[in-house]
Amino acid sequence: MAAIRKRVQNEVKSSQEDLSMKYLSFLIAEEVYAISILRVKEILEYGNITPLPKMPDFLWGAINLRGRVVPVIDLAVRLEKAEHSDVTRRTCIIIVEMMMADQSRMNVGLVVDAVSKVLDIRADQIENAPSFGGNINTDFIEGMGKLESGFVILLNIDNVLSMRDQLVLQQMGKTKSSTETVA
Repeated sequence: MAAIRKRVQNEVKSSQEDLSMKYLSFLIAEEVYAISILRVKEILEYGNITPLPKMPDFLWGAINLRGRVVPVIDLAVRLEKAEHSDVTRRTCIIIVEMMMADQSRMNVGLVVDAVSKVLDIRADQIENAPSFGGNINTDFIEGMGKLESGFVILLNIDNVLSMRDQLVLQQMGKTKSSTETVA
């Protein structure tokens, strides 16, 4: 995982190409997803999550990231791919910057099964999110990236959480916690 983390940092720092075409791919319940590399702040090894009482099932708790409280969500649960993620040695936390409904920005940790690699996906390789009609919500899908090996689901990270979920996270972020309490 350290090699992937280093590669992501190098991609962001050294690339002269359009970063909007770069996506960090990762696995959730054996499916490949990706988010824009511009939203990724860092990748952490899984650990040191402090559970919080009376929170939604997908909200595992919080971590202390250099003195700041960062909420951590289980993306598999939020996307309804699993009841909970099984933690393995490849499980990690992707710290992303989310735009909240009130236009504020917030760092959030996403628990994923494994980080794969940085993908170059041109605009002409992205199809619109599928429309299934009925009660199926695809607002969290930015599009479908076409690769030689198949499709990758491109997540719109800002739409993964409902407005109610965002309010819970914002209140959590405003809570005064010492770095000793949130380890």
